[in-house]
This record gives sequence, structure tokens and C-alpha cells, in this order.
Amino acid sequence: MVDMITNTRQMEEQMVMNAQNVQREFANNARNKDLTPAQQRAVAFAQQQVLKARAAKKAKDDRQAALNRMWQEEDAEQSKTRSVAHRREEGSEGRDVSLREAIGHVLRDLRTRDHKTLREVSEKAGVSLGYLSEVERGQKEASSELLASIAESLGFNTAQMLRMVADYLDSDEA
Repeated sequence: MVDMITNTRQMEEQMVMNAQNVQREFANNARNKDLTPAQQRAVAFAQQQVLKARAAKKAKDDRQAALNRMWQEEDAEQSKTRSVAHRREEGSEGRDVSLREAIGHVLRDLRTRDHKTLREVSEKAGVSLGYLSEVERGQKEASSELLASIAESLGFNTAQMLRMVADYLDSDEA
């Protein structure tokens, strides 16, 4: 967080320097000498606004990238913890987890790791929101075509998703 604040301050200082450079360039530009002083100020102001907008967009993109990195790091640390906690909540210790429940658990874990909502995934996969919710809760069995569509909407192919399901089942048996 401190790095983001420092980067923002540095970007603001860079914006000021860029604005000063624009004014100098503008004054030296031969085309601008034909403009009235008011027109010259207006053009210089517009150029400064463009530079400020670009710097603001870059700062916003940098903040978003930092947040995404932070989320990925948290997800990597918490993925095993969430998996164990989820099984305890459901009381799955001491009983076998069905394939339907394992698929649902993996799909929900992939979706939440990617910070996507049920609505986003259901729209992208072409599945109703309610049906996707039931699949994630292990209440409905999805066809192979629907599973492929859901996995693809989460950025995985069917084989990758099924490997994760197999890994989940293996870890549950251990």
C-alpha cells in the first residue's frame, strides 16, 4: 500500500514536469505563433488535460494490477485452508464425497478465486443462474457439455477442471 502511495506521488510530480514541458514546447512551436495568446493558453490547457488524463488512467491501471496481484497471493495462501474448512462445514469428514459434490466444490472454488459472480459465469457459460448455483452446491448433475461450457467460462478446459476434481477427491480420501 505504501508503494502505491509513493508511486502515485511520483506520478503526480511527473505530471507537473510534463505540463511544464508541454508549455515550453508549445511556446517554441512555430504553428502556435499564429494563434492569439488566449488560443495559445487554451491549446496548452487542453494538452495538459490530456496528459493528466493519461497519468490518471495509468495510476488506476497500476492500482488495479496491484490489487489483482494481492488477490492472487491471498488466493494461493488460502486455497488449501478454504478447501479443508469447506469440507468441515459440510461435515464431510467420515463420509464419501460424491462426484457431483466434488465438481460443485471445484467449480465454486474456481469462480470465487477469480472473483467472479454466479451471474457473470452463468451468462458467459449460457447456463441459468439457478442451475449453476445448484451445480455448485452439488444438488444437480450437469451434462458434460454444460460442464465444458462452465469450465471454459472460468478460463479452464474440461480436462483441467476434471483433474482438479480428481485432486479434490484424492485429498478428501486422504
